[in-house]
Amino acid sequence: MTEQQFSEISFTGLQLPESVARGIADAGFERCTPIQAEALPRALAGLDVAGQAQTGTGKTAAFLVALYTHLLRYPASADRPSTSPRALVLAPTRELAIQIHRDAELLGQFTGLSLGLAYGGVDYDKQRRELQAGVDVLIGTPGRIIDYYKQHVFDLHHVQVLVLDEADRMFDLGFIKDIRYLLRRLPAPEYRLNMLFSATLSHRVLELAYEHMNDPELIRIEPERVTADRVRQIIYYPAMEEKAPLLVSRLRMTDATRTMVFVNTKRLAERLERVLRANGIVAAAMSGDVPQRKRMRMLREFHEGKLAVLVATDVAARGLHIPDVSHVFNYDLPQDAQDYVHRIGRTARAGAAGDAVSFGCEQYVVSLPDIEAFIGQRIPVGSFDPAELPQLRSGYLAPRQDDDEEDGPAPAPRHRHGHEQGRQDHRGGRSHAQAAVKVAVAPAAPVAAPADAASPARKRRRRRRHGGGPGSGPQAPPAG
Repeated sequence: MTEQQFSEISFTGLQLPESVARGIADAGFERCTPIQAEALPRALAGLDVAGQAQTGTGKTAAFLVALYTHLLRYPASADRPSTSPRALVLAPTRELAIQIHRDAELLGQFTGLSLGLAYGGVDYDKQRRELQAGVDVLIGTPGRIIDYYKQHVFDLHHVQVLVLDEADRMFDLGFIKDIRYLLRRLPAPEYRLNMLFSATLSHRVLELAYEHMNDPELIRIEPERVTADRVRQIIYYPAMEEKAPLLVSRLRMTDATRTMVFVNTKRLAERLERVLRANGIVAAAMSGDVPQRKRMRMLREFHEGKLAVLVATDVAARGLHIPDVSHVFNYDLPQDAQDYVHRIGRTARAGAAGDAVSFGCEQYVVSLPDIEAFIGQRIPVGSFDPAELPQLRSGYLAPRQDDDEEDGPAPAPRHRHGHEQGRQDHRGGRSHAQAAVKVAVAPAAPVAAPADAASPARKRRRRRRHGGGPGSGPQAPPAG
């Protein structure tokens, strides 16, 4: 972080338990960030906190330090079964749950408290066995936690600390009913420490806070748009057919090693991955349909620098802490101004420098006025020479206006009597697509049928060979 991103409060002045202080020192933390400086004194005093905080500002460390301190200061009741967790941390996405678990391992390595992780997509039986063995801190996504809870893998009667991370995202992803289901099965709010963090403290988030927390203190560190001030921004105005060549050109100029490219649809993400790979750029596409094991492998390779470019939809825009992302490209401008800030927040993490490059194409440039109004500034305009754009190799398909609807091959040209042919294909049990495949794989030069293929004599011989016509049994072939 840069100097102005720290407060004057140091972790050593917070009177933390020795084991927690050792974990903080091992992580290299010395002074608190603004969200930590505001939230930690309140949470350490046992007061509930509802904080507005961006990803990358240290909020994960804030609630983990408070969580560990509370559990160490207030031991579990004597009648607590081993399968009853003492703390519950809920996250909206699998990637965020994994990241929180990783940070919790680092900060809590000397506390002696056990951690459990529950999220969908992988390791169902392995996760179940770990939770059945008993954990102190349960971190996960709502759906998988509810699944195990209903199977009586654990109970929630002895939870002493509750954390809701990215609360506004819970609403966006439709998890709010699941969240309320879990909160109603916890001890009453006054018998636990509650911490909620959200990018925005909207009315619906505040309603959730006041309904399930014990008179929380509201902490607003900074407006969300301030994140954009720490990023060098630029926008280009390419034609639709210039977007992919311009992206390849800029990636080559920056010698991309850890770059994120955001698009609005998963189909375009998959297609853009093929384009980049065909032109010598190591890239992978991540969207909501990618299996969890593959997503984890992508993120690990991206962390390690083995994957130069991660092409992503907004599923990756929030909740991921990926250090040292140098560039973010908005291949498509987002249709929501807040998503723009979330996207470019992947770079310039913790106050470091970063670059955000956007393409204002004819399809999505209509979002630009709202984006500039939201961040409170005009985005500088860059220029390029279309004649200097590279010619892309195979794998490139010219963008179309309907990318968000279909990314497959263009439909075949229509011919006369096309409607009648379609009806014939339908009656024959074939679709237009199936008919097109049959045409595509047909031999280039079909073999001509014998001249007498349709003669009456040949038809009679064919019926006799197949048992048709009058009589029965095999027929002798006619004499020469």
